[in-house]
Amino acid sequence: MGSVIGTIVGGLIAGLVLGPLARLIIPGRQDISLIGTILVGAGAAILGGFFADLIGVGSTAGIDWIKLLIQIVLAVIGIGLFAGATSRRA
Repeated sequence: MGSVIGTIVGGLIAGLVLGPLARLIIPGRQDISLIGTILVGAGAAILGGFFADLIGVGSTAGIDWIKLLIQIVLAVIGIGLFAGATSRRA
């Protein structure tokens, strides 16, 4: 239980960085609020952390580069989907 709470808290903190980073990676303008960006980034960090643990690369010595890469890819996908779903263009 403690590990799950730690993953969620870590995901929320990582979302502060991953969401805006994902928006920088995606070309063009995304019409998403800052809160939406952070929440998508946090969701990507949490899901990426669980997925990395599932495939056995969640905890490594030093920086977890594979886990971070998974989280960034999920954040980019999430921002892209969220931007497409909330687009105001008709």
